[in-house]
Amino acid sequence: MNTKRYMGYLIVCTLFLLAAACSGDTADGGSADNSIETYEQMLVSLQDEGFDVETSGSITQPFFEPEARIITVNGQELQIFEFPSDAEAVSAAGTISEDGGSIGTSMVSWIEAPHFFSSGKLIIIYLGEDAILIRSLEELLGPQIAGR
Repeated sequence: MNTKRYMGYLIVCTLFLLAAACSGDTADGGSADNSIETYEQMLVSLQDEGFDVETSGSITQPFFEPEARIITVNGQELQIFEFPSDAEAVSAAGTISEDGGSIGTSMVSWIEAPHFFSSGKLIIIYLGEDAILIRSLEELLGPQIAGR
């Protein structure tokens, strides 16, 4: 194969791979992007995964501006913060230390291991070690952004 033909082949392959990556499709037909952007979408997604989901009220935390809505998922509590925009959620997520022990200027002593997730306008905190729930959150939202 001559050099020009080989370079043309590489360019076509690269464009094909970029198009596939941008489409969000994965080899198994699923979607690679996080489509959960709101509290309501989070509830429906967890229910679709077969979890028993109940709303449990709200809580104000000193480290994030919006009030968190609390839901119970198979007996495990999640705090869901919905920000006005994706950009505000990304900015807030950037203030969380790698281990989740500090958020901005707040030092936090968690009662259990913290797990932070983010998608769209949401930041979700789960305190606990339920491996099935953590795995499902990672599948729905992507890898943890902070925590243990």
